[in-house]
Amino acid sequence: GFVVEKSLAVDNIFVFVVVFTYFGIPAKYQHRVLFWGILGALVFRIIFIALGSVLMQYHWIVWLFGGFLIVTGFKILFAPEKPIEPEKNPIIRLLRKFVRVTPQLEGQAFFLRKPDGLVYATPLFVCLVFLELSDIIFAVDSVPAIFALTREPLVVFTSNVFAILGLRAMFFLLAGVMHKFHYLKYGLGLILIFVGLKMVWLNDAFGGKFPITWSLGIIGAILSVAVIVSLLVPVRRTPAA
Repeated sequence: GFVVEKSLAVDNIFVFVVVFTYFGIPAKYQHRVLFWGILGALVFRIIFIALGSVLMQYHWIVWLFGGFLIVTGFKILFAPEKPIEPEKNPIIRLLRKFVRVTPQLEGQAFFLRKPDGLVYATPLFVCLVFLELSDIIFAVDSVPAIFALTREPLVVFTSNVFAILGLRAMFFLLAGVMHKFHYLKYGLGLILIFVGLKMVWLNDAFGGKFPITWSLGIIGAILSVAVIVSLLVPVRRTPAA
């Protein structure tokens, strides 16, 4: 379970890099945003896991989640990449309508009171909100994926916790080299398809439980091939006109 969650968490790193660049968050403030973002992510994961442990008792929910993972995997494989534009996110736009936001960063503060007596949010807080929204979207994929491997809520929760807690260290370790793993997204897409197939077909085909050692071997092989191919095959760049 931890291997699946950790591999899917790699996709979060891409989002972190893009969002921090978009909002112009200096490296000295990124630690603070990630700290609070990860705490919020843990809360949302607890909610998702609690709901999932109840819903997964119904077999049709298992099929529904499995089908969703398969569709998501194919979307990752074949859908063209779109740039992340936080300003077009409806929740961020709604936030800016109801909350005053300063035009620039104010140190490491999420909020501050200006001389006019009004409280303003800072771009650092807007960045934090967007990261939380991104994690909720990722949780919709990752929580069903881990339930495909085990139905034990404690295992699901601890796998999520350890994967999320390692995100900060992983981000600062990989942020500068993520552009080299350009084929990694295809590996993540294949992993989601495989996990979805487990839920809708493979578990039943193997008497109720697909061998966990086979699962780990397949997932590890997919990740290894994606990383190796990324390092050996350079990304194709379109020549400048």
